[in-house]
Amino acid sequence: MKRSSIIALIVVFVIIAAVIVGAVTTNGAVRMQDCSECEGAGVVAVADYETGDETEYTCSTCGGSGQEEAGSSMYGTFWALVPPIVAIALALITKEVYSSLFVGVVLGGLMYTNFNFAGTVDAVVTDGLMASIADGAGIFAFLVILGIIVALVNRAGGSQAFGRWAATHVKTKIGAALATFALGVLIFIDDYFNCLTVGSVMRPVTDAKKISRVKLAYLIDATAAPVCMIAPISSWAAAVSGCVESETYSGLELFIKAIPFNFYSLLTFVFIIAISIMGFDYGKMAGFEFKAVQGDVIGNTDDIAINDEAPVTDRGRVFDLIFPVIVLIISSVFGLIHVGGFFGVDAWGGTECAGDFIAAFGNTDAYIGLPWGGIISLIIIVVYMLLRRVISFKDAMKCVPQGFIAMVPPILILTLATSLKNMTGLLGAKFFVAGIMSSAAAGLFSFLPAIIFVVACFLSFATGTSWGTFGILIPIVTSIFPETSPLLFVGVSACLAGAVCGDHCSPISDTTIMASAGAQCNHVDHVATQLPYAITVAAISFVCFVISGFLPNIWVVLPLGIVLTIGTLFVIKKLQKSKA
Repeated sequence: MKRSSIIALIVVFVIIAAVIVGAVTTNGAVRMQDCSECEGAGVVAVADYETGDETEYTCSTCGGSGQEEAGSSMYGTFWALVPPIVAIALALITKEVYSSLFVGVVLGGLMYTNFNFAGTVDAVVTDGLMASIADGAGIFAFLVILGIIVALVNRAGGSQAFGRWAATHVKTKIGAALATFALGVLIFIDDYFNCLTVGSVMRPVTDAKKISRVKLAYLIDATAAPVCMIAPISSWAAAVSGCVESETYSGLELFIKAIPFNFYSLLTFVFIIAISIMGFDYGKMAGFEFKAVQGDVIGNTDDIAINDEAPVTDRGRVFDLIFPVIVLIISSVFGLIHVGGFFGVDAWGGTECAGDFIAAFGNTDAYIGLPWGGIISLIIIVVYMLLRRVISFKDAMKCVPQGFIAMVPPILILTLATSLKNMTGLLGAKFFVAGIMSSAAAGLFSFLPAIIFVVACFLSFATGTSWGTFGILIPIVTSIFPETSPLLFVGVSACLAGAVCGDHCSPISDTTIMASAGAQCNHVDHVATQLPYAITVAAISFVCFVISGFLPNIWVVLPLGIVLTIGTLFVIKKLQKSKA
């Protein structure tokens, strides 16, 4: 048996033993949660079918208290975060993501049902796997559509033509890295769309310049979520806006005012540019880059669906890649604002956002809008390639199962990761975190931005969801800071920056999974290689948030953060040379 397998077994047994101890020690403890019937309000509204008038009645489930007894004795405690911690630890130790995530899901089910076997199976299947498939059906469809489009472009020779063009115009590794970064910044609409589009477009370029796939995955991952988090017109801005509860500021206004203090996102861009120009790597990334120079750009091929099939035609042109990308971008934007109600009625029957582009973006649902735009773009691309006669209809149809197969690994990982998030939610992790934040607000006011950043990092890393993280923390942050205080914007930024940082580092994050899929590299290798880079920027961001708590002046703190980032890289490079 391999050493990593032995370690994994030991970890599993130790954690399960600890959880059993926790179950014994918490046995009999009564945990309360928001009432499932009235959602904590204590009353339910019943509408008259004839008049439409609503009458409020006391909730019969909770008796008007808004609280009911939780099903798990571990609800709302630290134990709620144990399943994702176990899954992440196992994934990093064994480098096997499927079984690690499944162990986490099962462990969460055991804890949620107080170790009842039948209840655990029901929770894992119904509340975990089936719920994640139902909730993620839209993004799964979009993934398959993108896989089909990539297969079409490859078969028509578009990717190969772009690779030949890039070989003559992008002369160096630095140019390839910066071009990948620039394209990632330009596609700021949605992180899923960013990851898969940038990966499919830039993969031939980075391969030609001997940049490892894990380095490409880092470049994709480090621009996807951070750029969406500082772009007012993006699915992330819409999600943040929906979490804000303020009488003074609208959600979008608060989001925009918080952008300058989002140190993690901004300094990540500085980090990418600086390390690309300085031309070095450190940590595990350096090993993969050394192998890439020797010709092995892909690295570990486990859990990767690689398409080595040669194009059907050599008549492919660069435009055969550019045109599908442009069509996909336009169609996706169109789909998002259509679902949001820009053209009259939104997906829920409302008309409030008609003619208002920003409001429609804030009201959209990417899980509906992206597949909507993806299907339109797929039809247009197939017709275009048939008219160009670079591909036959029969060959085009062969790309459908080929694109689906290429997306099976990320779909499986995303399903298991979402199931794990569902288990964490059932265990009430957000209430445990809310309690920590409330207790910290009393005596550490000026340090709160830094504390919020750390808590958001940990919560996002453990749960794998940045959206869930700022959905939990933003209402808490806006209630802690007065709306007249400049620390309100710093606090919101710290929450958003921490959510992005944890999401960037977490192996169960959907954005991290999409980056691995876009670069076509091993998922665990991507996580392990980018962790040192992300932690470096996170440490500098933490220092910036500590300073901002006492001096909330962006013209002082942000330049200081830039200097610290570049200076840190110079120090690391010097240390690398000393070791060499």
